[in-house]
Amino acid sequence: MQKPSNQPINPNTKFPTQILTEIAIFAALSAVLYSIRIFTLPYGGSITLASMVPVMWLSIRRGIRVGVITGAIFGAIALLIDVLYLGASSVVATPVQAIFEYPVAFGLIGLTGVLTGLFQKKTVNLAVAGAGLAVFLRFWVHYFAGVFVWYYVYAFPPGYGQWVWPAVYNGSFLIVEYIISAVVLTILVKRGTLDYRL
Repeated sequence: MQKPSNQPINPNTKFPTQILTEIAIFAALSAVLYSIRIFTLPYGGSITLASMVPVMWLSIRRGIRVGVITGAIFGAIALLIDVLYLGASSVVATPVQAIFEYPVAFGLIGLTGVLTGLFQKKTVNLAVAGAGLAVFLRFWVHYFAGVFVWYYVYAFPPGYGQWVWPAVYNGSFLIVEYIISAVVLTILVKRGTLDYRL
């Protein structure tokens, strides 16, 4: 019997063509939404039109393996978009920092489905809590990049708040991004979109 198309993928199996197609479509959709800026901070970080939701939705629908891969692809595209919007010097300090703040940090969005997968239930509460966990983990990647990279790149004077300003800076947009994502996810889960066949 064929596995229903809306089920998570076994981590020990290769992705079928349909899943690869979904990964490409949802990473691209996130990138398009990421380009629609409600507000952009001067050194990167934006409030967007729910750009994390496609990755979150796919993570809940297909599992965290698919979600993390989709998020990492989204992050690589987001890096290119931010370079175009803000210039390379505003978003890339070192290659390692760029990798951590984009493919790695955005890949963490794909962990949204960890709770729905663990409890085998696709409820609003589990989806929103999973999204909160994913955004929280993404925050820490950006936070430590601020503390250990950007603080020195911009040569802030001593006592400026090396451990404080990255939390304020990154929290200011990620909290709003999370709220937008949670609202949209709630609507999508209640409408049963996770059960749609693509």
